[in-house]
Amino acid sequence: MLRRNVRLRKEYLYRKSLEGKERLLYEKKRKIREALEEGKPIPTELRNEEAALRQEIDLEDENTAVPRSTIDDEYANAADRDPKILITTSRNPSAPLTQFVKELKFVFPNAQRMNRGAQVISEIIETCKAHDFTDVILVHEHRGVPDGMIISHLPFGPTAYFGLLNVVTRHDIKDKKAIGTMPEAYPHLILNNFTKQTGQRTANILKHLFPVPKPDTKRIITFANQSDYISFRHHIYEKRGGPKSLELKEIGPRFEMRIYQIKLGTMDQDEAHTEWVNRPYMNTTKKRTFLGD
Repeated sequence: MLRRNVRLRKEYLYRKSLEGKERLLYEKKRKIREALEEGKPIPTELRNEEAALRQEIDLEDENTAVPRSTIDDEYANAADRDPKILITTSRNPSAPLTQFVKELKFVFPNAQRMNRGAQVISEIIETCKAHDFTDVILVHEHRGVPDGMIISHLPFGPTAYFGLLNVVTRHDIKDKKAIGTMPEAYPHLILNNFTKQTGQRTANILKHLFPVPKPDTKRIITFANQSDYISFRHHIYEKRGGPKSLELKEIGPRFEMRIYQIKLGTMDQDEAHTEWVNRPYMNTTKKRTFLGD
């Protein structure tokens, strides 16, 4: 098993190293294609390679014209099987954190909760790989308040690091009849305002935590981005007054998320390449956003 993981990791890193060469070749072919379409002369620096590049352009189709990234390969098998998620906490969790993780288990379909105990992260990741888990979610706290969430996709990453703010659990709401019970049907997803490259990457990580729902399910989960703060909301809807009358009811929990790092690896790999990180000098203006408009 260990040798297989090493071999697969080497293959992944090799594909990653080829991305730069493929991107350079794609730019050359794009320049020649544009020159031919517009009737302009071939750029001087490409005239020696024109014949070979034009032959490759003639053999391309829609699938091979644009180079694929290993970022796409990370979720290449997502459509073949439903996600299987393990949720755990930092060591010695408080009662509020334990309650929050219990509710997250019902938010994510096919999720299993594990008491951390004395296990280290590397042991948890290896166990999850051996049992075909697709993701690991680790929730942190500060003085009894959940303040961090790490989502790590298996077997090769990526790993997204989020800060949590304004966490309100179902347990905190006293009126239990108002919120009702939490359904376990696969939910519809609403991903709002993830328009920039980092935002699309974040939305891709979040949406693959949920399986494909049935068309008639009445459960809705929303990730709404505003000023790089992602609001998580959980609703169900009912048609009581006919097809044009909808009653929307929030069933919790609710919280805000703020992403601060994405790494190309699992959470146990300290040497993993950092794809994106939010550093202090990047916050030079309040109007600058990284996820959406």
